[in-house]
Amino acid sequence: MASIFSKIIAGEIPGDIVYRDELVTAFRDINPQAPTHILIVPNKEIPTVNEVTEADEAALGRLIVAAKKIAEQEGIAENGYRLIVNCGKHGHQDVFHIHMHLVGGRPLGPMLYR
Repeated sequence: MASIFSKIIAGEIPGDIVYRDELVTAFRDINPQAPTHILIVPNKEIPTVNEVTEADEAALGRLIVAAKKIAEQEGIAENGYRLIVNCGKHGHQDVFHIHMHLVGGRPLGPMLYR
C-alpha cells in the first residue's frame, strides 16, 4: 500500500508542493511546528533509513540540495533552519516513507522535538 507521501507525489491527494524534480518532491507539512515546515521526500518510496541502499544515494543527497534551494526561496537561509530525519518508532517516525523536515522561520532552541 502506498504511503500518504507517495499519494501526494502521484497527485492522488492534494499537497502544497513547493519543489519537485525527478528524484524528490517537497511540500508543506499539514501540522507545521514552525512558521516554515516543509517535508522533502524521495519520489521512490523507502520506508526508513534502515532500508536505504547504495542505489538510493543520489535521491537522498538530493534531499540536502533541495533543502538548500527551498530555504533560500522561503527566505530562511540567512538566519538558519533545521533539517530532521526520523527513523522508526523510537525516532518518532509517523509516516514510513523517508522524509526530511525543513523547519525554520523562528529561533528553534536546542531541540525541536522532546
